[in-house]
Amino acid sequence: QVQLVESGGGLVQPGGSLRLSCAASGSIFRINNMGWFRQALGKQRELVAAIIPGGITNYADSVKGRFTISRDDAKNTVSLQMNSLKPEDSAVYYCNLFLGSVATMTQWRPLTSWGQGTQVTVSS
Repeated sequence: QVQLVESGGGLVQPGGSLRLSCAASGSIFRINNMGWFRQALGKQRELVAAIIPGGITNYADSVKGRFTISRDDAKNTVSLQMNSLKPEDSAVYYCNLFLGSVATMTQWRPLTSWGQGTQVTVSS
């Protein structure tokens, strides 16, 4: 069972930046797609950034050009650099391994239990 620990969230003003980190235990990390997901209050969890084992990435349209996902398979970590943050980016952010289409960013299924997530609040 892979365990996931997210960190790096906080309160930031609109236009600001944050860098989220996720540490994963387990040897299956490096052979799976990794993603950053977010869930705002009252909304469904959505996949916002994905990276495959070869390093190809994709993003939800709402964050494209502002967020950058990266992975370090040697350290079992995945990061999310978030720039030009907007109030609508406020949510709890989670990382996970997942099955599904990285091309469409839909119909995904998480491969392990969710971690505790990290809260991101964008507000002036």
